[in-house]
Amino acid sequence: MSDFTSDFWSYYVAGLTLISIIACAVLLWISGTTKVKSAADNTTGHVWDEDLREMNNPLPRWWVYLFIITVVFALLYGVLYPTFGKYQGALGWSSQGQHEAEVAKVEAAIAPIYARFDSMAPQQLAGDPTAMAVGERLFMNNCAQCHGSDARGARSFPNLTDGDWLWGGAADVIKTTITEGRTGVMPPMAAAVGNAEDVRNLANYVLSLSGSPHDPIKASLGKSHFGACAACHGMDGKGGQAMGAPNLTDATWLHGWGEDAIVRAVNNGFTNQMPAQSAKLTASQIHVLAAYVWGFSNKPGAAN
Repeated sequence: MSDFTSDFWSYYVAGLTLISIIACAVLLWISGTTKVKSAADNTTGHVWDEDLREMNNPLPRWWVYLFIITVVFALLYGVLYPTFGKYQGALGWSSQGQHEAEVAKVEAAIAPIYARFDSMAPQQLAGDPTAMAVGERLFMNNCAQCHGSDARGARSFPNLTDGDWLWGGAADVIKTTITEGRTGVMPPMAAAVGNAEDVRNLANYVLSLSGSPHDPIKASLGKSHFGACAACHGMDGKGGQAMGAPNLTDATWLHGWGEDAIVRAVNNGFTNQMPAQSAKLTASQIHVLAAYVWGFSNKPGAAN
């Protein structure tokens, strides 16, 4: 991998670029100074397609001047802007710097809008049409890719409208989730549970916790093996929001429902990650977005 990060490639690209520009200038000079012998009728003697003869005329002056301007422009551009490898250019311009400047300009323009929202509680924002219109745009641009445009999620992507929260559904917790992100890990537990039959029995016991269809005999045999899961999900199977452990007693199945799905979870485990949004969104934007998400499962004016 170091071959692709060494300075060699910087010098290699810079050299090719500079040589290409110089070669264009040399080619122009050669074409303008080289004399070609021509016949009395000013042809070179080359004939194509029986009667198409090549004339020995000089290049049009406008074309030559345009070629010279192109070469000079390329060299001048290379001096002012990052063109030759790691050279940053005399103006110090960069695409990252331009992006940051544009972001700062936009943030300054919308700051007055968010200033009013900053002093409002999430519950108030959830009842404010303007704030919710802004929140909807933020959600569509940053959250809908995983949670869906209707916020109902999909397999392995939580539904934000049902009131079932892995880490907690209070407005301040949602804000923390958006700001810092979350990583939920269920390690493979088959070795701690027992053999393959024990895992099947455990899966049936887990299904029984939510009243889902299951084999009662297998469930009774699997109950004794649930201790391997209780550290995260609790002995009652209701989970724990402190570590994002799902509640196994409700009808919400993030990674799929049924005996086979549970067996797969026990055997293979899961790692789910929601990336932190603090690098993309300002604190004011997160404040509005958190209120918008909170509003999916709460009515405006409800207690936090």
